[in-house]
Amino acid sequence: MTDSIQASFKRNDGRNSNDLRPVKITYGFTKHAEGSVLIEVGETRVLCNASVEERVPPFLKGKGVGWVTAEYAMLPRATQTRMQREANRGGPSGRTHEIQRLIGRSLRSVVDMAALGERTVTVDCDVIQADGGTRTAAITGGFVALALAVEKSLGEGRIVRPPLRDYIAAVSVGLVGERILLDLDYSEDSAAEVDMNVVRTGDGRFVELQGTAETDPFTQTQMTDMISTAASGVDRLIAIQRETIVQALAGKEFRALLDPAVRGKVNWKEDAS
Repeated sequence: MTDSIQASFKRNDGRNSNDLRPVKITYGFTKHAEGSVLIEVGETRVLCNASVEERVPPFLKGKGVGWVTAEYAMLPRATQTRMQREANRGGPSGRTHEIQRLIGRSLRSVVDMAALGERTVTVDCDVIQADGGTRTAAITGGFVALALAVEKSLGEGRIVRPPLRDYIAAVSVGLVGERILLDLDYSEDSAAEVDMNVVRTGDGRFVELQGTAETDPFTQTQMTDMISTAASGVDRLIAIQRETIVQALAGKEFRALLDPAVRGKVNWKEDAS
């Protein structure tokens, strides 16, 4: 399929194949969290709150490094029919655990843990309304909440040097009716022959590629085309993240982000001393 045919295809909501759904990130959505945003991606709504605590997990005590983790949940009526709360079903499902680990891994990949010191940032991602792409929206909104939380902690002197090494965002992409579609809503996701979630940093490196064939296996060429389409979507999401942070800081310098010239690889398993 040529690029022109691919781009001109109209979806149920009027989007072209390579269009994102409308994205809006509202900062300062709740009062108490150090960083808080509501991210809206089409009809999907996720509340992301980042909390900074003066503690680390036992396996990191005394190592001079911090930790970033995430929790994820869906409200009972986030979907078309009410779901029972997981707390009343004996605890989080396997799906929830998998998504929490994905969000945590993604956010940790762009954080200098030594710069955090021995403190933990927990990013709570609560799905208010679901219409596909809740995990990718949680990563994209969760980064902004994390960035605002560490920026506030820098201003308060709790953190003394920038801990963020890059931006990170995520988007879904899939094959639906043999067409590559970016940012699938629920109806498209349900009909997809292939569904893929792509997590990528601002400098173009990938943290996670989750691709699954629901019917026929996909080719390497199709995989490459899907990743390329997703990468363009991530670039647009990161531009929205930047714009939101600039608005939240009201003209102040964004100090939590390391200058690209001094960024390096950081292994949180190593002692920071």
